[in-house]
Amino acid sequence: MLNISLYLSTVLIWGTTWIAIKLQLGEVAVQASIIYRFSLAGVVLFALLLLSRRLQPLNRNDHLFCVVQGCCLFCFNFYCFYTATGYISSGLASVIFSMATVMNVINNRIWFGKTPTLSTVLGALVGLMGISLLFWPEINSDGFNIEVLMGIGLALLGTWFFSSGNMVSVRHQQKGLRPPSTNAWSMLYGVLVMSIVASVQGVEFKFSSNPDYLYSLLYLAIPGTVIAFTGYLMLVGRIGADKAAYSTVMFPAVALTVSTFYEGYQWTTLSVVGFSLVILGNLLIFAKIPQRFLAKTVST
Repeated sequence: MLNISLYLSTVLIWGTTWIAIKLQLGEVAVQASIIYRFSLAGVVLFALLLLSRRLQPLNRNDHLFCVVQGCCLFCFNFYCFYTATGYISSGLASVIFSMATVMNVINNRIWFGKTPTLSTVLGALVGLMGISLLFWPEINSDGFNIEVLMGIGLALLGTWFFSSGNMVSVRHQQKGLRPPSTNAWSMLYGVLVMSIVASVQGVEFKFSSNPDYLYSLLYLAIPGTVIAFTGYLMLVGRIGADKAAYSTVMFPAVALTVSTFYEGYQWTTLSVVGFSLVILGNLLIFAKIPQRFLAKTVST
């Protein structure tokens, strides 16, 4: 029952954060918005842990891994996604993010030596075909749309950072470290790294009093970060990174629905087919298909 609750809360919250990220774009620099978001989330999380006396002690090595996790989950991945939504719709960015299922399998091989199955490879290929169909009209518009390609590339890079952060969390939980404590420290380190990046880039720190900006910032910091990240990483620890990433399959359904109403996303036959292939590709990764049957299918 707890796994189901964690899964549903993650899907509903993260499925709606994409439009909130879009509302963050404008007069405030992306780097500053990320720093504001995770500073607020980190303060709230540290306060809750200290008041409840649940902040776990970490050794030096654990802190080093928290720096890596902070860079992956609370810094560079969002730098990529915030920037990407300036080029593509928030709903389409969420579709690319659903490829975290594929990247988690690849990273599991790199980090923990787990070999991907043939169904995983087929699922990845089908998913990539779906993404290509979804974005083809925008890529092909006006001859060749380089901005859309930039958005796709940034979203894919952001997804890879997210997946790598998952692997660090698996390492933490294998050592008995709980997500709330490691998340709190990782957010702190993520904010410090992004502050260094912003300083080097000469970013001007502004703050917007626009209600859309303020409400979206609060939503991203508390439900979108403190609640959803903790819930998701608990799910990673309970059922594994591969299966937990299955929740990202449902993000596009929520995000594209929101994008349709608030961003005017237009559904076409090509986009419906592409979206269906993305979902099918992700489902293939987790389907229990006999490997002998798959090998025979590929060979013919």
